[in-house]
Amino acid sequence: MSDNTRLEIITLGDELLLGIRENTHLTYFGKQFTRYGHSIQRNIVIRDDPDHIERYFSDAMDNSDIVITTGGLGPTTDDITRETVAQVLKLKLIHDDETEEAIRARFKSMGREMTENNLRQAKKPDGAEIITNHHGTAPGLWLQHSGKIIIMLPGPPHELYPMFENQVLPRLQSENVIAERESYLQLRTIGVGESLLENNLQPVFDRYTDQLLVSYCAHSGLVDLRLSPINDSLSWKEIEAIGDECKRILGNDFICYGDESLVRLVFNQLRSLNKTLALAESCTGGLLANAFTDIPGSSKVFVGGVVCYTNDAKVQMLDFPDAIIQQHGAVSAECAVAMATGAAERLSADYALSITGVAGPDGGNRENPVGTIYLGYHSPVGAWSNKLVFSGNRLMIKSRAVSAALDWMRRKLKKHETEDLLVSMSSK
Repeated sequence: MSDNTRLEIITLGDELLLGIRENTHLTYFGKQFTRYGHSIQRNIVIRDDPDHIERYFSDAMDNSDIVITTGGLGPTTDDITRETVAQVLKLKLIHDDETEEAIRARFKSMGREMTENNLRQAKKPDGAEIITNHHGTAPGLWLQHSGKIIIMLPGPPHELYPMFENQVLPRLQSENVIAERESYLQLRTIGVGESLLENNLQPVFDRYTDQLLVSYCAHSGLVDLRLSPINDSLSWKEIEAIGDECKRILGNDFICYGDESLVRLVFNQLRSLNKTLALAESCTGGLLANAFTDIPGSSKVFVGGVVCYTNDAKVQMLDFPDAIIQQHGAVSAECAVAMATGAAERLSADYALSITGVAGPDGGNRENPVGTIYLGYHSPVGAWSNKLVFSGNRLMIKSRAVSAALDWMRRKLKKHETEDLLVSMSSK
């Protein structure tokens, strides 16, 4: 298929239209396909209704080359995607014995009795191939019909995402539907806004007028910069050279190539140093600790965290003098340092981070308005604080505070690594 391949996503689920669950699939698929040079022409969210499925699926088959459906493959009576698609395509539903065996084996492994309605998931349109579901009972389906590709995937993200990345994406690449290499080079940055980022790097881009496409995407305090050639006017090697030049200009504001998370980078830094980390959080309520525990094997670095929301909890759980809060307040540099030091000592960690502040919408004052955040950092060579002020609602401020804490630690660790290297070189 060509670069003009039309791609459509049909997302099924009454709970999406009722606002019970977010439609995260569009964001996910958009990122996945954009990475390889394709865009989604349309995404429609529809009810679990046979007339709706028939109408919109028929329209998608008339107008698109690839149609992906999500949801409606489960065992209950409202899961009717496979049945309706088979009806539209005038295909028989056939029973797949291997899928039945897999469903029975999964229930047995969970120690649960399988009800007969689960066998509906072993049905497939004649000619469809099974996409194995390693995280649930509903398999996906791959069907090529009338020169079109139909891909049916289950709705739950923890089932859909690994199926797509491990089975669907490689097959689309092997069949030359999408490219094997990413279509752009991404630089992840922090500490510099979109406008300043563009201003600093524009002299580089001016040398490649009509050859280089530059785009920016800001989110959670980060700005992603994407570089891609226009009509293959630049080789991938030349794109990488431009990226390297941008990296040198950005200095410590450059995080990484690609889309690695800040928490993963900090985890890797600490892992390479064979050091441990403890956390103390007030206004972020455990968001920072949650970010670390999302990483498999995080216990190699993360020893634990303390969520100490009230003043009494800070003093009692982190064992520092209440005079610090009495004299300076809970939202202060002194309290942030005491929290980080207390967490490191209490949990016997090499490093510690702390966050305290005013996430709003109330509670601010002239000295510390809403959005004020104090970070504390404890290391084997000392302790520091950092004051920041963010705008936005409560959730935005909490998210920005977590990103800022991770970035501050990333920069501190990078500085320590550089200093250690210089000392090592000077001693030789």
